[in-house]
Amino acid sequence: MSAQPGGRDRRDAVTEVRNRSSTVRISPTRLRLLMAALLAVSFLGALDHTIVSTSLATVAGELGALQHMSWVVVGYTLASTVLLPVLGGLGDRVGPRMVFLIALIGFVAASFVCGLAHDMTQLVVARVLQGMSAAGLQLMSQTIVAEVTTPRQRPAYLSLIGAAFPVAILIGPLLGGLITDHWGWPWVFWINVPVGLAALLLAVIAVPHIEPAGKKRFDVVGAVLLTAVLVSVVLAVAWFSSGNSAAWIALGAGVAALGGLVVVERGRQNPIIPVHLFRNRTFSAGVGLSAVMGAGLISATAYLPTHFQMAYGVSATISGLVPIATVLGMLVGNLVTGWLASRTGRYRVFPIIGTVMGALGLGAMSLLPGGAPLWVPALIMAFVGLGTGAFMSLAIAIVQSAAPRSELGAATATAGLSGQIGSTIGSAVVGGVVGFGVASLLPTGLDSQTLTPALVHAADPALQAEIASIYHDVFSPVFLALAGVYVLGFIAALLLPDGRLSDDAADTAAMDDSADMALQGKD
Repeated sequence: MSAQPGGRDRRDAVTEVRNRSSTVRISPTRLRLLMAALLAVSFLGALDHTIVSTSLATVAGELGALQHMSWVVVGYTLASTVLLPVLGGLGDRVGPRMVFLIALIGFVAASFVCGLAHDMTQLVVARVLQGMSAAGLQLMSQTIVAEVTTPRQRPAYLSLIGAAFPVAILIGPLLGGLITDHWGWPWVFWINVPVGLAALLLAVIAVPHIEPAGKKRFDVVGAVLLTAVLVSVVLAVAWFSSGNSAAWIALGAGVAALGGLVVVERGRQNPIIPVHLFRNRTFSAGVGLSAVMGAGLISATAYLPTHFQMAYGVSATISGLVPIATVLGMLVGNLVTGWLASRTGRYRVFPIIGTVMGALGLGAMSLLPGGAPLWVPALIMAFVGLGTGAFMSLAIAIVQSAAPRSELGAATATAGLSGQIGSTIGSAVVGGVVGFGVASLLPTGLDSQTLTPALVHAADPALQAEIASIYHDVFSPVFLALAGVYVLGFIAALLLPDGRLSDDAADTAAMDDSADMALQGKD
């Protein structure tokens, strides 16, 4: 007799969980409109990060603040990083539609204000607002996809949204240069306004109302402390890489805020970061894969042009061909694996193969002899990009599959945050190692702070060969270390359970922390 009530209780619990985890049903036509809106705004957010790079010198010169030029980028990156967990938590509590629409309105308004800036302070403030809004656009786009699709459908749709990032890297700098030269730098920002308004109209029609899965209170104290931690970490990394002594102050503030966060969040039922989800190996592995993408590829790509200009003696234009090959590989890998994962339901094999490809490719870069034809490293880095694309968007789908619907926003934000922090710290470490290594090996009389590719290319052949050898020797261990990052990703991929992504949205929840949510059993 006692077994029946227990069985009934369990069935009731299953029913309750499935009700909380069901997807929002929309028609195929509305789904296509929704994806068009989400793709447009994701592309706007990704493009805004890259399109500005080519106009920075013009902007800083006209506003008379060349020394503060970097803050146009740092302010945007900082805001888009630290707001992720806050916006993820808000999306879970008020619904992703509201956060998405407010973020889109804020992005359009901030873009308009950026173009009206009369000094660098106004521009940086507007860029911070832009970054905050861009974080909401990207995060809520991914969360909305999770709300309207089954776990098996998600990889294909998330790969489409994820394609905005590599495409923006490819065309952003060129588009920014053309706009700056022919229309003026304010149009680098104003171009977002008509596109953003059209996307807003489409989003109002296409994005369904999504009722929050729970009525949990928002963790205001935890959000403030976590924001303080992230701001301190990002500033400390940026200042350490530039030799600013204020980095130690930022680091101390970050440690203090982290201590306060641990004390405050201990035992809290609804923390700003869903720490309890890390007990699920699927979730932990997915977050780890996101960090690998940021620390492994993004940090490497940032310094590839410098490496090839100095070690191979090529122009800035030619040096950009290798990052382009890398990004093209990433784009192809992302779209193909997203389609395959949704078609077959299999997902584990792709991050395993992808991390192996990344490790082998970067290992080959570390062993590449100086003076090799440029097409060789371009082909190798395209191979690395292809491998990284194999789990770029899939990692988000994996993380979402391991979270209950009531925490989809927070889980997605955690994966995005790990990638952002990985890329920030990775880029700073690589930059510091390269800067210190080159400075320590340069011949007497040459200053690494003023050494430019133009000066090197104008030097005598013997000095060019010596500097090329220095850059080759400095970058070889960097590539090897980044290969090690992919080895860590391979270990994380092996921890993923072997199964299939479910066609049933009701399987998105699990009965205990050790279960693999949204996964069907092995064949």
